[in-house]
Amino acid sequence: MSSMRLATFAVPAPTDPFWLGLPYWLVGAILILALFAAFQVYYWVGRRLGERLYESRVGVRLGRERIAKIEQVVEKWGALAVYGCFWVPMLRHTLPWVAGALRVSYPWYVVASALGCLTWAPMWWFGMTAVVWGWLELAARSPLAAGAVAVAVVAVVAWLSVRRRRRRRAAEEQVPVS
Repeated sequence: MSSMRLATFAVPAPTDPFWLGLPYWLVGAILILALFAAFQVYYWVGRRLGERLYESRVGVRLGRERIAKIEQVVEKWGALAVYGCFWVPMLRHTLPWVAGALRVSYPWYVVASALGCLTWAPMWWFGMTAVVWGWLELAARSPLAAGAVAVAVVAVVAWLSVRRRRRRRAAEEQVPVS
């Protein structure tokens, strides 16, 4: 069986009922709009908070240093940073708050966040759906292979997590305490 033929089984048909009886494409479109709406809320909450962002629950949780780093990115790149934040997991839901607090031009923010939603969300939606459906297809054909893939994924995630923690600790130990 060719790889193209296998790929067709990994994603549901676009017009077939997928979730709550809605077609696959419509669920994806709704998710894109919901993400766009969330980004607008983030911006306006950040704009409303302004300097109080540091003392807010979100600001305290993020930490002043991390917010300062995000501010530097926004000040350097402006609305382009908003588009770029879609592709960086930790920035995706923190940079819009800072963009609002720094009063990035809202029309440019809307354009950047719309482009981000229209490019990042479909890739995630189709990609993750293909991964899940592909794994389910594998599980139907070979439960043992599907279990091995799941164990391998968990092992890689655990290894990356431990590696990240060790690097962070090593970096903290190198910083002189004043």
